[in-house]
This record gives sequence, structure tokens and C-alpha cells, in this order.
Amino acid sequence: MASEVQEEAIALFKSAFDSEPTAGAFAPGRVNLIGEHTDYNDGFVFPMALHGKVCVVVGRPTDGNLCRVVTSAPVTGPSRYEFKRPTPENPLEPSDKPEWFSYFLGVVALIDSNRGNIPSFDAAIATSVPLGGGLSSSASLEVATFTFLEVICPQLKRTDLAEKALICQSAEHKFAHVPCGVMDQFIATMGREGHALLIDCRTPPTGQLVEFNDPDTVLVVTNSNVKHNLGTSEYPKRRATCEEAAKILQKPALRDCDLALLESHRDQLTELQFRRARHVITECERTTAAVSALKAKDMKRFGQLMYESHESLRADYEVSCGELDYLVKLAREVDGVYGSRMTGGGFGGCTVTLVRKENVDALIKHIKECYPENRATCFVTTAGAGTGSLTV
Repeated sequence: MASEVQEEAIALFKSAFDSEPTAGAFAPGRVNLIGEHTDYNDGFVFPMALHGKVCVVVGRPTDGNLCRVVTSAPVTGPSRYEFKRPTPENPLEPSDKPEWFSYFLGVVALIDSNRGNIPSFDAAIATSVPLGGGLSSSASLEVATFTFLEVICPQLKRTDLAEKALICQSAEHKFAHVPCGVMDQFIATMGREGHALLIDCRTPPTGQLVEFNDPDTVLVVTNSNVKHNLGTSEYPKRRATCEEAAKILQKPALRDCDLALLESHRDQLTELQFRRARHVITECERTTAAVSALKAKDMKRFGQLMYESHESLRADYEVSCGELDYLVKLAREVDGVYGSRMTGGGFGGCTVTLVRKENVDALIKHIKECYPENRATCFVTTAGAGTGSLTV
């Protein structure tokens, strides 16, 4: 799958710029196994990089001061843009252009802090990460762009992967205006094949690789094909509500709270603040418990925690939707399924289901037969690698 995306990007580059690319890079999408809407609350998340679902950027340095970029992704608005390379005298500023370009532009601006080291270049982008599916198409683009720029301009290379991830996160904040946490950029940067990554999102964030390569168990990601846009959705409202609740509880973040503390302040919180905080507190507990279950190879326990996570996201955090709830219900009905939950920001997107390998076909068949108009798309995945350069 990754090679197909690379071939698509190369073909697009040749068609758009009538030349051959000399450099390339990729970064994966991700699926969050458990730990949703906890990252911006200084909590714990447990994602893995998706094997074969990647964003690829290919290109070459050019003469002059013009940078040109084109994408084959099904984006809103134009698929090609040009801009002057950043210099101290003419730094890049946030754009009102479509999001895909804002993610790209933000990384170009911040990787060098507009010091003038970035050469002009042509670049082509292709991706197999579904847009708006909750699998982090944005972070895969940001990190792939960063790695591509490191390849064409080696003095930009970062040895500290956390720094690289944080620059990409800042690009999303400042240029795409999405107040995301650190999870997506961390796993795209630090993922390792056969492992998930437990991320402690407290500043400075840290990651712990956990082996996840049971040969009898796989993950099925199911796209509801209901799309969301975090920049204009309820995401910022939930973040603000969590910050308000933590302030009332007199803690730096909800990660520092437990249910006893929350209950003791119930009369000081609105019902909405209480439920939002209850989700974050219990989700942090579920995430660390899920890591312990995985280390013990207790897939039944891990799956139960996934179901509990989904219910909390549905009832307390209210970021699920009817389509996602139905997909989880369908998964429950199939033998060999350990657990299922929505994954990503919510309001559409995907579910992730932990299932015995021998029952995968039955699960996908059941979903295809029951989901309205056969609109759901499924793929089987295992834990893949983080970002890297490509030979083009």
C-alpha cells in the first residue's frame, strides 16, 4: 500500500512539474487504541502507527524563490498552491487557504523559524490515510512534510524526535487553528513496527513503546464515512470545558484528578462540566489499565476497556454519533471480537475493533451486510513504523 502511494506521488510530480523528484518522505496515519480526548488534559493516550496507511511527499529543490506544491488527495478547494520561500524579511504567515495547505505551510514556516535556510522546491503529496476519518491525516501530512524538508535541507534535521513532533503540533495550532494535543504528531514521528506507544502528554511529553504483535489478533478499522472537521466542530468547546473544570477542582489539569475529588466538588460544577471531567478521569484510568492488560496479553480485558471507553465517549463526552454507535453494536454481535470503540476526535470517522484473526472475515461481512447502503469501508491493520525518508 505504501509503495502504491509513493508511485502515485511520483506520477503526480512528473505530471505537475515535468521533471523527476529527487527526494521523498512518508509518515503514517494512526489509530488510537484507547485514551480519547485525554491528550490536551495532560493525560495518557495509547496509539499505534497504521501499517500501509501513509502520507507521502516527494519533490526536489529548485532555483529561485518560488515553492510549488500539489496534492492528489480529495481536498476541498484548489489542489495546487505556490508561495515564496520564507526568509527573515518575508516570513510565512497563516493563510486562509484550505486546511491541507495550512498544515503544509505551517511546517514549512516553523521548521526553520523563517531563518532563510529552506530552499525553494517543488513537491507532490499523495495519501492513503482517509481524510476526516479520525486517523490523523493532518499529522501524517505535517510529519511527512517535516521529514521531506529534512531530506532536501539536511541542516534542518532534528535528532530530538519530541522536538520534531512539537513543531508539527505548533504548526497545526498556529496555521490550521486546531488546538490539538500531542498524540498524533508523536506517534507519526516515534512509531515502531510491532509496537503501540503509551504517551504521557504532560509537558514535556514522553513515550513508552509497548509490544503489540500477537499473531492471533488484529485490528479492524472501519470508516463510517461520516466526516468531521475539528476546526469548526465542538472540539474547542470541550477543551475549554475541561480547563474550566480543572480550575474549579484546583488542579493543573484533569489528569491530576480522581473520581472522589470530582464527586466532592459536584455542587460547584455544571452538569456538563461534571460529565466532561468524568470522561477524562476515567479514560486516563482505562488507558493505563489497557497497557497493563496488553503487557499481560489479556485481550479480553483490553477489549472490555475499549467498550467502556466508547460508552464514556458517547454518554459523557458526547463526541460519538449514531453511525459509530451502530458500528460498535455490530462488532459486539460477532464471535471472536474482544472490543470495539470510536477512535479519533469523533463526530464521525472510524471505529477500531480488536478481533481474533480467524474471525476477521465474519466481522467485515457482518458490517457490510448491516451498515446502511454498504457505506462502511474496512481495513485490517497491524502496528506500523513511524516517519522515514524514501528512495525515489
